[in-house]
Amino acid sequence: MPTAVALIEKFKKIRTLPHIVTRLVQLVNDEESTLQDFEEVIRLDPALVARLLTLVNSSYFGLTRKVDSISRAVALLGMKNLHNIAVTDAIQGMLRSSSGSTEFSPQRLWLHSAASGICCKMIAERIFTINGDDAYLCGILHDIGLIVEMEADLEKFLCMIDQLQPDGASIIEIEQDLFHTDHGEIGYILAREWRIPDTIAEAIRDHHQNNREIAPQSPTGILQMSEYILQQLSFPAIKEGLPLSLVPALAAHIQDNVEEYRVLAEDLPEELEKTQKMYGG
Repeated sequence: MPTAVALIEKFKKIRTLPHIVTRLVQLVNDEESTLQDFEEVIRLDPALVARLLTLVNSSYFGLTRKVDSISRAVALLGMKNLHNIAVTDAIQGMLRSSSGSTEFSPQRLWLHSAASGICCKMIAERIFTINGDDAYLCGILHDIGLIVEMEADLEKFLCMIDQLQPDGASIIEIEQDLFHTDHGEIGYILAREWRIPDTIAEAIRDHHQNNREIAPQSPTGILQMSEYILQQLSFPAIKEGLPLSLVPALAAHIQDNVEEYRVLAEDLPEELEKTQKMYGG
């Protein structure tokens, strides 16, 4: 943990989630929050106001009447969805720069994170018929630890990329050797700091763990199945061709619902294209 904390502290000196996003987390977690509370926070960031009104009036939402007020935008989007939009925008902002390496593309990591958020949401809603907002947040944030490593120590991060090979050590093993921590642990600490629900923070921590007790409907189960589907569809976070397997319970669940998952996988690229248009990347 101390090494993870040190990397996070260095990362915070470079960049982190905007203060407004953390304030939105507090409002989402406060049962007494009102639409007016959200509006007051959003008004402090003109860029976010412009983004939200642009998004809510885009073809992605397909509204017939133009929305020109923050309160109506919040009411239409929902408080959690609003928070997730702000988080997504912040993550994309962190990955707009170049890594200076041909081996790693921040844009690829952004695409993977966005695809993971969408896929997790689709699994939650289509397969398990539960609200997908938390699942989306879990997906979009699950590799935040990689961003911390990249920003805090680019040299070691690129060394890790070089060492990743299809028949070599796992990313967690390489990270532990180089950083004495891993991106799951880093993401877990950040998620706790940002007051993200414990189940989501734990899924971020455990998304590379092979725990045979993982339930398919749990945030960890949904995230791991999303990662598996994205591998099959060639949306890697870092490199193509790295091995990824599912624990028996998750593999059996997908097999038992293979037709539903096949349709989901077919629809995912279209949903991702909508998101790319929505965020301009």
